[in-house]
Amino acid sequence: MSEAINNTPSNGNGKRKKALTLLSVAVLLALAGYVAYDKLIGSKHESTDNAYVQANVVQITPLVGGTVRAIHADDTDYVKAGQPLVSLDPADARVALEQAESQLAQTVREVRTLYANNSTLNAQIKLREADVQRAQTELNRLQADAKRRAPLVETGAVGREEFEHVQSQIKAADSSVAAAQSALSAARDQLASNQVLTDGVPAEQHPNVQRAAARVREAFLALQRTELPAPVDGWVARRSVQLGQRVAAGAPLMAVVGLQQAWVDANFKEGQLNHLRIGQSAKLVADLYGKKVEFDGRIVGLAAGTGAAFALLPAQNATGNWIKVVQRVPVRIALDPKQVAEHPLRVGLSMNVDVDVSDQGGKSLVDTARPSASVETKVHERAEAAADADVDRIIKANLGRAIKTAPRAKVNG
Repeated sequence: MSEAINNTPSNGNGKRKKALTLLSVAVLLALAGYVAYDKLIGSKHESTDNAYVQANVVQITPLVGGTVRAIHADDTDYVKAGQPLVSLDPADARVALEQAESQLAQTVREVRTLYANNSTLNAQIKLREADVQRAQTELNRLQADAKRRAPLVETGAVGREEFEHVQSQIKAADSSVAAAQSALSAARDQLASNQVLTDGVPAEQHPNVQRAAARVREAFLALQRTELPAPVDGWVARRSVQLGQRVAAGAPLMAVVGLQQAWVDANFKEGQLNHLRIGQSAKLVADLYGKKVEFDGRIVGLAAGTGAAFALLPAQNATGNWIKVVQRVPVRIALDPKQVAEHPLRVGLSMNVDVDVSDQGGKSLVDTARPSASVETKVHERAEAAADADVDRIIKANLGRAIKTAPRAKVNG
């Protein structure tokens, strides 16, 4: 029995030593696995959970002031580009347009008068030239008559009184010639003055007509702008406008969010940016759908500064005690439109982002500039074309030409 008691401690030490050995081996294996994972996989990925969905949020603001008479869309509604959202009272704008159209018609007729006066003034010049020629002929006749009678005065064949009468007629004729020449000169100056107003351009391109036409376009567009269309496809959000409200130009009424072109701003730590490159692929998971839905993305750009730099109250690191805080910089990641259409996202949703940085062939985020994204709307082009058509109709109708014109463009209201 004493022998059994003496063997117990040595057996316990052996088990302890074996356990410690196994634990050491496990730790070494785990450390080796971690090192292997970091070298083979971890070092080739940069990830962050500080990422959020962004999209174009288009503010709907009126270009003219007015009273709201109709609201055609509400929060959460989906609208297409060009679909009316808000209607303002068009009465004042319609009256202004009618006044501008009447002024344009009157201006066209006045300009036509200027061009017609050229022919009238040309006819007057010819009349004045005939007057000059007639007066000069009469003067020449009287001078020839006086020349014939001058020798007869000495012989007494012609009385001196008669001869003096002829001389008086010559002076009167000479005055008539001078007056006719002055009238001719005045007619020519009047024609030249009128031609200054008409030369070089047809009547429809005359500056007076163009100025009146610009006023018509301005009034026409003001009337068109009483209808606020959706500039892009998207969902209505933040509607604040109410019926009967008097709104000023530029006041925000609602917003249209274009979720079809959503992207993700992933806020990576500054130490992670060194491995990121333009064009690197990324895998994204939204908390909304969980890991069952994975989005494919691609790095397209880097913000110009950290989030703290653009904060409402930026940090003042040069004052007082200072504690270093690792900064984050937004990196823009484009999403696959097909995946976004299949699994819609919303602005501000959280995302988990994992970027494969194994491909270092792309340009550095700070060494390249992303091409400017083309964002435009064409919903306002129709109003401009309609304004031009209205101006063209009025000009042609008042030029007195037999030209077939298109039907008058329909205006709002």
